[in-house]
Amino acid sequence: MKETNRATFTSKIGMIAAAAGSAVGLGNIWRFPSMTADGGGAVFILVYIGCVLFFGIPVMVAEFIIGRSSKANTTGAFHILAPNTSWKWVGRLGVLTGFVIMGFYMVVCGWTLEYIWQSVSGKLATVTDFSANFAALQQDHLKQTLLMTGFTVLTLLFTLSGVRKGVEKSSKIFMPILFLLLILLGIRSVTLPGAIEGLEFLFKPNIEHVKSTVFLDAMGQAFFSLSLGMGCMITYGSYFSNSSNLTKTAIQVSVLDMFVAILAGIVIFPSAFALTSNPDTILGDLINGGPGLLFITLPQLFNEIPLSMLWSSLFFILVAIAAVTSTISLLEVVTIYIQEEYKRTRHESAVLVAIGVLVLGTVSSFSPKFFGLLDSVSAEWMLPIGGFFISLFVGWYLDEKLVYAQLTNEGREQFGIKFLKGYRFILKYLAPLAILAIFVYGLIG
Repeated sequence: MKETNRATFTSKIGMIAAAAGSAVGLGNIWRFPSMTADGGGAVFILVYIGCVLFFGIPVMVAEFIIGRSSKANTTGAFHILAPNTSWKWVGRLGVLTGFVIMGFYMVVCGWTLEYIWQSVSGKLATVTDFSANFAALQQDHLKQTLLMTGFTVLTLLFTLSGVRKGVEKSSKIFMPILFLLLILLGIRSVTLPGAIEGLEFLFKPNIEHVKSTVFLDAMGQAFFSLSLGMGCMITYGSYFSNSSNLTKTAIQVSVLDMFVAILAGIVIFPSAFALTSNPDTILGDLINGGPGLLFITLPQLFNEIPLSMLWSSLFFILVAIAAVTSTISLLEVVTIYIQEEYKRTRHESAVLVAIGVLVLGTVSSFSPKFFGLLDSVSAEWMLPIGGFFISLFVGWYLDEKLVYAQLTNEGREQFGIKFLKGYRFILKYLAPLAILAIFVYGLIG
């Protein structure tokens, strides 16, 4: 294994918290409930869990292997492991994907700040037309730009603090708070009168609502939710110590991510079914998901609860925390790339990336079409392509001895040895085929 003076995470808890923070994001809060509503409740959840276990974890381990064995940024890793080849473009794609995602993601993050303020100030409790309230925010380009700038600066401050004091420390603080808020909101949701109907939909298989594309939808959600194919796990893997158990870490991160997604479902489904005045349309609202779910449907529902200011404040603080743990990892991917590949200081690199994100985000805030384009291109094209080639790289190109050494920590980890054979088969054959299916499905609709 390559020895360097490169920064590493100082503790196992910090390492897991950082990786889990990268995985946990807005996709858990709005995308997972939407996909669950559209995929037959428990049926989708079971298929999703299977996809995470059999495909998501192996690909995450592959990214960890690339990162730790190279001790370099996402592009530099391929330069080291596959010198003088075209594999470097896979790394560059990962960096570009992270940057593109930030171009629209920061806009949404800015919206969460506005809704935190509206909740805390009591303004949201006086709103009668929630669609108009959200539309007014979207049409106020100056406010959107300022909010997005504020969230970008917040993310930048953590990144400037470095791997240990910024990335790791922030994750160790934010992740416990996120879980606490989710549990509090979940308890409140399931204690609402009529919440049982939402719980039944969530955990009882609804065959009549199952789509023919449920497997592909679940696979896509697994890769999106786990931050695979965007360079985050390669970058964080490069900060792992040589004693870290890559397989166990991937399992722990994936389980935490699934737990957050299911908890988000427990928050949203019972409250949605309990508080809606129109039961015939609530599933449609949940299926549509996206910004409308977060900033129109849920605020309207929260207003039906006593102490609505408290619960809406807690919810949007939760959303903001989930968002910032992801934006820190995305900014880190591009920052360390600039720093190492172009020999810039960390401060220069981070500020340069932040400026680029603000430019891209400003265009996104002014143009809903451009916003949607960045979203669809990254999710439907860039992530599947990145995951596909990472699977092929570790499954077919990397020396088996290197893979063995990384998985087993030079033969010391028996769990890695047991995992090795099945893991290699999945990366060689099953994962590429599954990812290719997702990609094709995304193209044909």
